Amino acid sequence: MGDMESVKITKRRLGKSDLQVSSIGLGCWQFSGIKGSFNFWNSPPQEEVDKIVKISLDGGSNWFDTAELYGRGVSERALATALCKAGMANSDVVIATKWLPLFRTAGNIPRTIGNRLECLSPCKIDLYQIHMPYAFSSVEAQMDAMASLVKDGKIRYIGVSNFSANQMHRAHTALAKHGLPLVSNQVRFNLVNRNLEKNGVLDVARAFNISLIAYSPLAQGLLTGKFHKNPELVKKLPFMRRMLLGRQVEKTRSLIRKLGDVADSHNCSLSEVALSWAVNYHGDVILAIPGATKTEQVRQNIGALKLKLSPGELAGLDKESRMI
Repeated sequence: MGDMESVKITKRRLGKSDLQVSSIGLGCWQFSGIKGSFNFWNSPPQEEVDKIVKISLDGGSNWFDTAELYGRGVSERALATALCKAGMANSDVVIATKWLPLFRTAGNIPRTIGNRLECLSPCKIDLYQIHMPYAFSSVEAQMDAMASLVKDGKIRYIGVSNFSANQMHRAHTALAKHGLPLVSNQVRFNLVNRNLEKNGVLDVARAFNISLIAYSPLAQGLLTGKFHKNPELVKKLPFMRRMLLGRQVEKTRSLIRKLGDVADSHNCSLSEVALSWAVNYHGDVILAIPGATKTEQVRQNIGALKLKLSPGELAGLDKESRMI
C-alpha cells in the first residue's frame, strides 16, 4: 500500500438522504459464521472481525453493510459487537442491513424489523434494503411497508438491492407518494462486470439521484491478481467461488497486467486500483462495499479510499476492461 496517510477522505451524500459516507464502506457477508464448500467465504473469528472493523473505522471508512441473509443475524451481531468494542456503536457510523424477501410478503417487513434491531442492538438502522426482487408482494407493497418503518422511527432510509432499472423506477415512484426518497440500489459492479452501464440501472440512478452500491467490486478476488500469479489458489477456494472464478482467470490476464502497471506507478496493490476505479470512474454515483476476512485486506480497502487515479489511468482501465 502506498504512503497516502495524509490524504483527506471526502465523504459523499448517499442518494437524497442526509447520510454522509466514505466512497468505500465494508461489506459484512463474510461475518456470517458459515464455513464449508458451498459458502463463498470462510468466516473469521470474532477477534478478527473486531480488528477488521477497527482498522476500517480508523482509516476513515464510516459505513457497514450487512443483511438478515448473512447467517440469519450472525453477521449483524458480529458487526454490532465489533462496533461496541471500538466505542462506535451509536457514533458517526452508518449501518445498512437488508430484509430477505424470498417466500415472503410485504407484511413480513414490519413483523420482522424487531429481529433486525435486536441483532444489531444497540446500533441503529440507517439504511434498510430489500435484498432482492423476489417477494410474493409487489414492489409497491414492499415500499409501502418500508415507508411505515420510516414513519415509525425504526429505520432512517430505504434502499433496494439487485433491482432492475424498471423496478428501481417503480420503487422510486411508490416512495415518492409517501414523500420519501429511494436512496440506493445495491448491484454487482466491477471491471469485469459492468452490466449496470447497459441495462438502464445507471441511467435511472442518475435521473433520480439514487446512489449505486457496488458489491463484489473485486470480482470475488479475481481483480487482486493473486489467482493469476498462482492458479493453484483457485483449487483451494470454497466450491461456489471456485466455479465462478476458474473460467475468468485466463480471460482477464491483460486487464490484470494493466492493473499491475497502474499499481506499480502508485506503489500500491491491484486491489486498491480496482476499487478506486469502481468508485470514481462514474463520478460520485457509485460507492463500493468490498469485504475483508483479513486485516491486510481491509488496509487495502482503506488504501483505495485514499488513492487518486488520473483521468488517463481511469480511461486506460476502462478501455482494457471493455476488451474482455
